[in-house]
Amino acid sequence: AILTDEKDMAYFRKMLPAYASILHKHLNDSDTGKELFDDVDLEVDHHKHRPNQVAKMLFHKVNDLYTSKKITGDQLIIINNELQSFTDICGACERIKNTPIPYSYSAFIKKFIFVYVLTLPFGYVFNLGYYVIPVVVFIFYVLASLELIAEEIEDPFGSDANDLPTKKMSENIKKNVEELI
Repeated sequence: AILTDEKDMAYFRKMLPAYASILHKHLNDSDTGKELFDDVDLEVDHHKHRPNQVAKMLFHKVNDLYTSKKITGDQLIIINNELQSFTDICGACERIKNTPIPYSYSAFIKKFIFVYVLTLPFGYVFNLGYYVIPVVVFIFYVLASLELIAEEIEDPFGSDANDLPTKKMSENIKKNVEELI
């Protein structure tokens, strides 16, 4: 709504989805091509933080719009805050990705489940009789499943079937941005 020049609108129409796409690839640790889109000159140095490079390009473009008086100072502040939220989201995703379940915690939980399930029949055998066998098996199944689920969701940005669909999200962002701009 702020921009009237079609060239500027086309730039943001390509660069905003580019950020989502490069963030997906950054979190997924997959390599990107030298150019992400044909229409936009997007040279990304793969040895540096790729999402920050795209954010820097966006900040420079917004600053250029301000210096050429295409946007006002108030609009510059609003847009800069919105662009800053991109890097905030990137940082939050990186914290999730880089915070694994500590090995000592995981090993302790496995040992605790094992010892608990071994001693469980002694506590319930007099109350349940032979029904203690299916009860203990069920409790072991539930506790072991919880431990496996915790290990599985440790990296939600991978390419497993139960990971977050970041590629689909970035494609939806591209489609929605193209509709808006």
